[in-house]
Amino acid sequence: MSLQNDASHEKASYNLYIYSQLSQEDSSCCTVVATKESSAADVIKIAVAALCLDASKTYVLTEVKECGGEEWVLDANDPPVQRVRLWPRKAQERHSQAEGYYFLLQEKNQDGTIKYVHLPRLSEEEAARRLVERGFLPRPQEDYNDLCNLPNLTESAILGNLKVRFVKQKIYTYAGSILIAINPFKFLPIYNPKYVKMYDNHQLGKLEPHIFAIADVSYHTMLKKRVNQCIVISGESGSGKTQSTNFLIHCLTALSQKGYASGVERTILGAGPVLEVI
Repeated sequence: MSLQNDASHEKASYNLYIYSQLSQEDSSCCTVVATKESSAADVIKIAVAALCLDASKTYVLTEVKECGGEEWVLDANDPPVQRVRLWPRKAQERHSQAEGYYFLLQEKNQDGTIKYVHLPRLSEEEAARRLVERGFLPRPQEDYNDLCNLPNLTESAILGNLKVRFVKQKIYTYAGSILIAINPFKFLPIYNPKYVKMYDNHQLGKLEPHIFAIADVSYHTMLKKRVNQCIVISGESGSGKTQSTNFLIHCLTALSQKGYASGVERTILGAGPVLEVI
């Protein structure tokens, strides 16, 4: 932990304050006089004797910079004094353990892992939450607008995501470049000219999934590459294929006519029921 220069020695020496927290109740501290060349193994040997610990067990020295923060395990050959010399000046003087910047003496398990008796056992959910807060895992979302981004790609996860979005009246979801639509069996105010303009000339996936986005990408790809485009609409009876076709035609004709309605749109929509009968 803290250090103080000892000028009485012929060779510069420092006082290292080592905390022992090998049980929930015990948090004793001892002072170890060390030099710049003293290794962590040397300091541990002196500390174990000073604290009257079982010398047959294996111990490690860990550096804690932030109070309650992550512990950095020192290698047996690492010199603790060199670590302390990198601390802020105030941290190099004797101070409370609550201020951080100290060393802990930890016991090793038989498998080589550290026996963190002073830390509570975390559940898998709590451990995952802490990893998310530290940036090692992505933050969970309430729903995903693209099924390809699901962390667990299972049938239950897909259906659950679609259900969460449907409850929020988000009836469209991407699966890559495929649009999945769930029939709400009611009118939603998401098909007016404002939405046509909103999705005009936007890359697929940049905005919330919508059938207008599919129409817009097909239209602008046709103009850019001068190649015919095809949109396949598939689904069971009553799933909303006819209505989806009408929305596609409405968006395509609006794009081609700069947003104005035309007789072409009415003619195509009127031919829809006849084509279905055939």
